[in-house]
Amino acid sequence: MRDVLENNILRFWIDNMIDRENGGFYGRMDGGGMLHPEAEKGAILNARILWTFSSAYRLLSHLSPATTHLSEYLDMATRAKEYILEHFIDKEYGGVYWSVDYKGRPLDTKKQFYAIGFAIYGLTEYARATGDREALDYALQLYDCIEEHALDRKFNGYIEACTREWGEIADMRLSEFDANYPKSQNTHLHIIEPYTNLLRCLKEMHAQESCDYVPAIGSVLPVGVSVPYETLIRVEASLRNLIDIFTDRILNPETHHLDLFFDLDWTRGAGQLESYGHDIECSWLMHEAALVLGDEDVLKKVEPIVRIVAKASKKGLRTDGSMIHEANLDTGHVDDDLHWWVQAENVVGWINLYQYFHDEDALVNAKRCWQYIKDNLIDYQNGEWFWSRHPDGTLNTTDDKAGFWKCPYHNGRMCMEIMEREC
Repeated sequence: MRDVLENNILRFWIDNMIDRENGGFYGRMDGGGMLHPEAEKGAILNARILWTFSSAYRLLSHLSPATTHLSEYLDMATRAKEYILEHFIDKEYGGVYWSVDYKGRPLDTKKQFYAIGFAIYGLTEYARATGDREALDYALQLYDCIEEHALDRKFNGYIEACTREWGEIADMRLSEFDANYPKSQNTHLHIIEPYTNLLRCLKEMHAQESCDYVPAIGSVLPVGVSVPYETLIRVEASLRNLIDIFTDRILNPETHHLDLFFDLDWTRGAGQLESYGHDIECSWLMHEAALVLGDEDVLKKVEPIVRIVAKASKKGLRTDGSMIHEANLDTGHVDDDLHWWVQAENVVGWINLYQYFHDEDALVNAKRCWQYIKDNLIDYQNGEWFWSRHPDGTLNTTDDKAGFWKCPYHNGRMCMEIMEREC
């Protein structure tokens, strides 16, 4: 895992995707390996680069302080952080732009809460890795944006998007492949994920009890800075609420899959859709949230659901350990492409079940999928992973090698999850 992380994934991004002319990182390399220097730059890509290199720096500093490339990982993380703060943060209205052009000028200025969540995820990981106070301050500001503008105080949960000025927006979709509903499983999944990391970061700093934390943008504090208990309690309450939303609203009690789209009042929409990659990813992220929250009653409620959701995802498993993407039960259409991100989450989800519930079959599933990844998705010649294999085994070179949605986060996180759990 460490070899793939450092020599295949991180190395690719360091060697190929730094935009030295216009700043930050290039927005796209297509599936044929051609760089597109003038492609738009997405908030999701940049936030995921920030999270990945911050996490790699934090983890490898702990595991092996003499690691040769630690300074490069920190440089990449810092480059991502500075570019996000300079170009993606909306200094007038707050929040994060969806995209900027290749020169860093605002392009799509809508406020997609999925993207704001990833900015929090990256900034909190940078704060965990370096003790940088500025990164944590901005993460807390973005948390306030989500709580103020996305939280539905009537029906609970979080809406998808707003205009730049936080007004209503007609098209709330994350992408052209999504249904246009005001609430989705996917956005909630990627709000619970950064809120978990934000709470973990606050707890780590508070546990040091070094000093009182007073937000002051632009300042940098040493590692070990404490935070006010009130801030921690507020984030904790938000995370507790999100866990309840998943267990009581998003989880389908009949199928044990996670439904994908909802109206404001949580009426399920868009038909019977099953996303096996999101099921297995959510199983371990929901468990992680409960573990970081640290409430035994919540854990007792969540842990049986973790196992149920993972078991439901097995519907997408193939005999070689790989997992297909999703299915529409109403139309009978099955997307059985074998996506890179689904395989990465597949490994972590089953390892989580093995680690916490001693499920030997789960370990077999993880090993089989890891073997599938090594045999079919890792690009040993050019670095990084291919987007997917088609069901007939042919390679997908149509979709990006790196781009708006193809980032070092799912596969990099898989490697680091296994490395850190092994510790």
